[in-house]
Amino acid sequence: MENLENQLQQAKQEIKQLKLENQKLKALLIQHNINVDASVSINKSKISKSNAEKLKERLEIFKSLFKGRTDVYAVRWESKTGKSGYIPACKFEWQKPICQKPEIKCSECSRRVLLPLTDQVIYEHLTGKKTIGLYPLLHDETCWFLAVDFDKKSWQQDVQAFITTCREQNVPAHVERSRSGNGAHVWIFFNQAIQASLARKLGNVLLAKTLEKRHEIGMDSFDRLLPSQNTMPKGGFGNLIALPLQNEPRKKGNSVFVNENFIKNRQGYPNFNRV
Repeated sequence: MENLENQLQQAKQEIKQLKLENQKLKALLIQHNINVDASVSINKSKISKSNAEKLKERLEIFKSLFKGRTDVYAVRWESKTGKSGYIPACKFEWQKPICQKPEIKCSECSRRVLLPLTDQVIYEHLTGKKTIGLYPLLHDETCWFLAVDFDKKSWQQDVQAFITTCREQNVPAHVERSRSGNGAHVWIFFNQAIQASLARKLGNVLLAKTLEKRHEIGMDSFDRLLPSQNTMPKGGFGNLIALPLQNEPRKKGNSVFVNENFIKNRQGYPNFNRV
């Protein structure tokens, strides 16, 4: 959050500086009997201010769509050998002697202090400083969205068939191309948090209706529904989902929202249609 506030303060300072410079310029022009267009000062101020406002606006859009646990989030790791995964973000990760990895697993560590999901964390995700995952299953076993994961060779055909079913059933659905570009998440956003069991039932019904029309072909690329559980597993958080729009894959046209022909939407964001 500190970086965001710094950017806002910097923008305000730039506006203030522009006003001072414009005042000096205006006085100089008047001194030489040259007409002054006061709107120039206003326009320059608006340009400086818009960057900070745009950042805040995008953060609010992101948070309004991708709602999950805020008391914990997952961060992506990658080893020197190329292995990768996600782990709950901890305040003391790799800080000896508190952290005892790899001798003691994070899930078994009594000293683990989970970090909350903040605006600053989301900002670092969007700008590429880290890659984070969200836990969609809330404490009361509700969720704000359902994501359907497709990740095998036939994913494009399967996604198109699934999206067609969603449209026929008047269920707004949004396609995100995966980080690798070799799969997709289909997101269904809800106007309010609903029981995870109900969200998953909706997903299964949509999948079943899709299969009815292509039972000979199947849907081999379908992987799973997220949330992956109806109820909170004891001692866990439920399955996570990698959040979209991370800067690095976004540069390659991945981890962005696309239309049914897999062409990127404007700025890669979904629209606001929800169930």
